[in-house]
Parts: sequence; C-alpha cells; structure tokens
Amino acid sequence: MANHPRRDFLKTLALGGMCAAIPRVSMAAKPKGRLPNIVLILADDMGFGDLACENPESKIPTPHLDRLATEGIRFTDAHSPSAVCSPTRYGILTGRYAWRSQLKSSVLWPWDSPLIEPNRMTVGHLLKEHGYTTACIGKWHLGWDWPTSDNSRVNDSVPIGSYEMEKRIPFGEKVVFSETIRNGPITRGFDYYFGDDVPNFPPYCFIENDRTIGIPNARRSTADFGPNGPAMENWDLVQVLPTLTRKATEFIRAKPGEGPFQKARKKPFFLYFSLTGPHTPIVPAPEFTGKSRAGIYGDYMCEIDWVVGQVMKALEESGQVENTLVIFTSDNGSPGLDGTNMAGTINSVLRFGHNSSYIYRGIKTDAWEGGHRIPFLARWPGHIPSNAVSDEPICLVDFFATCAAIVDHPLPENAAEDSYNILPALLGKEYDSPIREATVYHSYNGMFAIRKGDWKLILCRGGGGWRNADGAAEYGPPMQLYTMRDDPSETRNRYERHPEIVKELAELLEKYRQGGRSAPRR
Repeated sequence: MANHPRRDFLKTLALGGMCAAIPRVSMAAKPKGRLPNIVLILADDMGFGDLACENPESKIPTPHLDRLATEGIRFTDAHSPSAVCSPTRYGILTGRYAWRSQLKSSVLWPWDSPLIEPNRMTVGHLLKEHGYTTACIGKWHLGWDWPTSDNSRVNDSVPIGSYEMEKRIPFGEKVVFSETIRNGPITRGFDYYFGDDVPNFPPYCFIENDRTIGIPNARRSTADFGPNGPAMENWDLVQVLPTLTRKATEFIRAKPGEGPFQKARKKPFFLYFSLTGPHTPIVPAPEFTGKSRAGIYGDYMCEIDWVVGQVMKALEESGQVENTLVIFTSDNGSPGLDGTNMAGTINSVLRFGHNSSYIYRGIKTDAWEGGHRIPFLARWPGHIPSNAVSDEPICLVDFFATCAAIVDHPLPENAAEDSYNILPALLGKEYDSPIREATVYHSYNGMFAIRKGDWKLILCRGGGGWRNADGAAEYGPPMQLYTMRDDPSETRNRYERHPEIVKELAELLEKYRQGGRSAPRR
C-alpha cells in the first residue's frame, strides 16, 4: 500500500509525551479472545464543539465523556452520513446510506411507516447470529406500522418524509393502542425495545417491545411541545431521559434469567442506547440547573454527560468493563438552540460564548461540516489504547462492518454496502492508506457532498439545510469545493480553481449513486 503523507492516523499520548510502539497489521486484523459486549450510546443533536475535550472554549463541563476519551480513543474527523436524524439511524443499523432507501430528504414524521426494509440485514441481526442478546433503548425514529381502526396507513395519503402535519395529526385519532405495533425494533434485529419513539412526536408514551405501556387516551396540544396527538395523562418530558437511563443500566446489570432482558447472561450483549437529548425538548432535570455556563442547553448537555457516567458505573459495578466496547457519538451536528421554551432559535446558544459547531461552518441539516462532523469516543480496555487520538476520517455507517470484523462474520454483497471496517483505527494499529476511499454526506434537503482525502465537494447552494449558520438563506455558486486541511471552516471556495478535482469527485459520487454501493465488493 502506498504511503499516505498527511497522517499520523493515531497519536498515542503516553506519559512524558512518549509514543508507544504500534505494530503494523493488516486491515483484516481482529482482536483475539471472547466476544465483547458492545454498547453504542447515540446522542441526539450533539455538536462536535459541545464536548469539552474537543473544544477548549466549551462552556459545558463533560467529565464523564472526558474520562471516556482518556480511557480510550477519540476521533477528530468522525462524521454522520446525514445531517439529520432518521437517515443517520438507518445508516448505523444497516451500514447503508439512507438516500438509497425511500427517504430521499428530510426525516420521518409522526406515524410514518418503517424505513428499514423487512428483508435487510441489520447490526442486530448480525450480532444475534453470533449469540448476542440485543436491546434498543431510547429513541427509535425509524418508523412503525401502527394499527388503525380502518387498516389505513398515514403514507396512503402522505409520502414518507413529507411534513404535511395537517394530514398526520388526524391520523392519530385512528390508531388502536390496544393492539400490537408491527415492524418496529424487535423485527429489525433487537430482542428487546424500550423507548418513546420520538419525544416530540405523538404518541406521547413509552413503548415496550411492540406495545404502548398504557393506553394514551389523553391529548397533548402544540402548547405542550410537539404536534397535537395522543398522550398518557401527566406525561412528563423531564423524566424521559432518566427513565431511559434506568432501563439501560438495568439491562447492563441483569443477571442470568433476571428481568425481561436476556435469556442467558453468559452471552455477550449489544445495547443500542439512543438518547433523546440534547435534541428538543430541551428539558434538563432540576439537579442539573446551573451546572454549565451555556444556559439551559448546556445544563441538558450536563445531564447527557451524567447519563454516560451512569452507563460506565453500571459496567463497573457489574464487572464488565474489561470485556465491553463502549462507543459514544451523535447522530448529527447541533442546531445551537439555547433551550428557551424547551427549544430556542438557531444558534441562540452563541450568546453564552459557546459554539456547538466549534470552528466548523454550519449547523444540523447542513452539508457543511457543522451539520455532520460529530464527536466519536471509544473504549475497550486491553484492546483500544488509552488517551489516544485519531484523525482518520470515519463515518457512522462503518459501525456495521466493524462489528462484523469483531465477530469475524463475512458480509454478503447485499448488506452494509457503504460500510468500512474501522477496527484497525479503533485498536490503534498502524496502516499506510486511508480506510475509506471517500465519504458521502447528505443534507436535510437531500443535497449531496462528497469528501475524498483533503477535498470536499458540495453540490448545492449554501449548506443544503434549513438555512445557513446565520439563520438566513444563502446563495452562491451551485457547487462548492474546499480543502479540509487548509480550510476546515470552509471559508474559501476553490470550485473555479480546480475543475479537475470537481470532475473527479462528481464522477465518483455518481459511481456510488448508480452502483448501489461505495464499499469495495467483498
């Protein structure tokens, strides 16, 4: 393999500034020993700049996340495949870009049908095949088939991903909550599910496996935050995240034959813990009030940090730290809301001197870096070196192929078509060329960007999201080209100066789009 001159992919920060020697291995290398537990903690709308160990100017203390980074590795060039929620979650669980699915832009809205195709392999399916007990706890946001009084589906009249709330709100009146909800998480590779689907969408209740917990006979109005729809009496948004955390730690601590979680505790487990924050509704519990210098939003981030601490504590107290791979990341960048009325306006958190996007341009929804550059931390004692930093470009769709490498599962051609194995980078192995040939990013409006090496091409005006980072529409050339090494803030458009790079990247993107995959054939 040819040398890649721009990288020290891994900088191991040992005592005294000395770097430990790292053996050279092949890209197919896998760890030895028993299969590890795998815990993936996915924050919702957390920006790269919210993490104190990544942003020296952060106004938010994140001691538990900082500790996780110190005990493992942090990636400074990690990305979500989309700048919004549902497409990224699809990509994580399937290893496939969501724009290959029926969702070409936007996200799923209330009552939408399942996005993950029924015959598609997921990470959960893969790990179950190797003896894992699998659980999804938290936000799903990938659709269900809701039972209705007339057997209709909301997508009979509203395209999937289309807002059209005037048609969606009446649909909720037809849902029969005493019946099974079909084609949710437990049909997509998970043995167990507990969550509230989306905290700001109806139904406002918890769901366990394929049933609501109780019948949501009350109504929640727009004044209570979120669209009108069925709700449980006294539904308390503040208690959602603590309840999910309790369920996740109970799952981790479960002993053989204990609780509804695992058939045999001797088996390894996969926990996909999908948080509901710091996304709106921004509702920190009272004990976190005033814990940050970034207002209500910062206080909610302090609660997110506490959640991670609770997961780490559960692993410690159950004696499972040494054999558990913990990954913490986010589904996309932050919109920078300050938490006013449980939300706020775009980039209003800047008034505290805190920038959730750090030095990067744009926010959630954008093809600019602020939309998709995200924190990514991983710990696995004895396998991942401690206090390590990697600038290897990775993408969350890579989670699938990496799990396959851990369990030594050859992936078929019709699964994880956009997923690369990043295990060598996680384990601190040395290698010569980048793991990914290129990465495709997708904005809220369905616009594309592609990054290969230092070059990034955006094929749209502005950022392709709701609006630009200043909250107003932005117009400019139809395409933008940036070099990420020299201009990570994307301030100097090189589109007209380098037509040859534009041509190369545009052709590569078209190859990926038409070819049905971006990962090499196996």
